[in-house]
Amino acid sequence: MQTTAPRLDAKLLYRRLDSLFAGLDPEQPQADLLEGFLEQAYKTLKDDLRLRAGLLYDERRDAFALTRTVGDPGTPVAEEIDPALPPIREIFRHRVYIFGDPFAPASPQALGWLPPAAAAAVVMGRRPKRALLVFVLAEGWVHEELDFTLNTVRAALGSRLMDERVRGSFEKAAEIQQSLLVEEPPEFPGFEIACRSVPTEEVGGDFYDFHTFGDEMIGLAIGDASGHGLPAALLVRDVVTGLRMGIEKDLKVAHVFRKLNRVIHKSNLSSRFISVFYGELERDGTLVYVNAGHQPPLIFRPGGIDTLTIGGTVIGPLPEVEFRRGVAQIAPGETLVMCTDGIIERRDRSGAFLGEEGLVRLVREAEASSADQILEHVFEQAWRWGAGRPWEDDATIVVVKRPPK
Repeated sequence: MQTTAPRLDAKLLYRRLDSLFAGLDPEQPQADLLEGFLEQAYKTLKDDLRLRAGLLYDERRDAFALTRTVGDPGTPVAEEIDPALPPIREIFRHRVYIFGDPFAPASPQALGWLPPAAAAAVVMGRRPKRALLVFVLAEGWVHEELDFTLNTVRAALGSRLMDERVRGSFEKAAEIQQSLLVEEPPEFPGFEIACRSVPTEEVGGDFYDFHTFGDEMIGLAIGDASGHGLPAALLVRDVVTGLRMGIEKDLKVAHVFRKLNRVIHKSNLSSRFISVFYGELERDGTLVYVNAGHQPPLIFRPGGIDTLTIGGTVIGPLPEVEFRRGVAQIAPGETLVMCTDGIIERRDRSGAFLGEEGLVRLVREAEASSADQILEHVFEQAWRWGAGRPWEDDATIVVVKRPPK
């Protein structure tokens, strides 16, 4: 039975997925990699997504052969699938398909190879080495969670099934990414801007960027791609390029994010998903923004803190996502701080996170200082919080301060 109200927080869900992907070895043959992933995914997600069983079918000359089953489908399933069946062709066309969805034209029973229950399928790889990951669903599954998860799986596993030629382009990808990222923030009258990003590897999955519209407005962007290394670098490249091409003065930001999400979703080289915050700051302190699943930026005011959360979900997993614009104000004497998870999730020796409360404390300690000094203080103290150990995740901060008049 399908329901509509989601139970899981999206951030929690894709963190669990990220832990699954982190354990995969991209050097493994495709069949071994997918079998291992199927087993671990079923164990990790069966309760959250209401999975009854998982099946893996590998492409042969004229059929898909069942090579692995986990869980209990309830009734026997077909050992081979004819790829010419119309429902199978729907899977190939959509790449992710949920049978039992009220909007789906085909039921699992129509396939002739699944138990009498709802099912979801993902096609991986390219002909002639395609594979089908099929999940038999128990009662209580939620469409939004299942759709989000399977589209994330499609993108993430696709990045790990890239051929050796693409994996060997790491240095070139690093050069491209570094050429896109700015080293120093632009000047914007009436405001101080400071920024820094520290990757855990040679090339990271964090970015910040600025878009200038003369002296009257500036665009501020920060993002965090899931994972590290080449796949994350490719995704950062695509998003930075897409924002620079799409953002223009007087163009609706939410519309640009919808278009960007479609492009990233269709990309076969991108890694998993990316959170992005983009805001347009005017000289009078008005900030119009969209938060696409990113760690919420904070505006520090004398009487409290505003959290910038309005927007939508992360970019990439779903083909169509709606985004909303939020509006905030930065008054004289107030400070905007944007960061990535590498700061918030910095651990001390006992494993405790610095957390948002720790970030707030550090900013308040240096609040009377310049933007550069606030940035330096937060980075130095976060480094000490981790006892001087290497950063566990890419760490990025952007500070925008409007000095008192």
